Amino acid sequence: MSDVKGSIEQAVAYLTEHPDEARYTDSPATARLGESLRVEVEGPSGERLMADMPGAVGGQGEHPSPGWLFRAAVASCVASTIGMEAARDGIDLGDVEVVVDSESDDRGILGMDEGVPAGPLSMRIRVRTSGDASGRAAEVAERGAARCPVCDAAKRAVEVSVEIG
Repeated sequence: MSDVKGSIEQAVAYLTEHPDEARYTDSPATARLGESLRVEVEGPSGERLMADMPGAVGGQGEHPSPGWLFRAAVASCVASTIGMEAARDGIDLGDVEVVVDSESDDRGILGMDEGVPAGPLSMRIRVRTSGDASGRAAEVAERGAARCPVCDAAKRAVEVSVEIG
């Protein structure tokens, strides 16, 4: 098993000495639209995943929808950052479970009402831990969720540009 605390300490020490290397362009995800709204997404190192839309809007429903993948990204990122914070504090949280759900209005994605957002209207993150953390589990979980970059991007307005070419 990796040494999470040691790895974090090394990263902090390195970036303290080299702050100009803290900001960077994240690796791209390249999506290719296939048949019946099926999408294959590839990363620069060969990572792959498939997404699909539900049959109700013309997809096959054979793979997770992009919305579910978004919730999965939030849940997995929050779980990871909670794990990082627990390791930094030397706390055993035991099993950590993060459940993310959201409320949406399909009129937005279908273009039926310009006043309805296409994305989720709200999102809920529920965290459960099984270990005895001397009452500090909630504090560690809140700090971990606050440091999750995917959760952060969902909470604040991130500048997005679209280039068509």
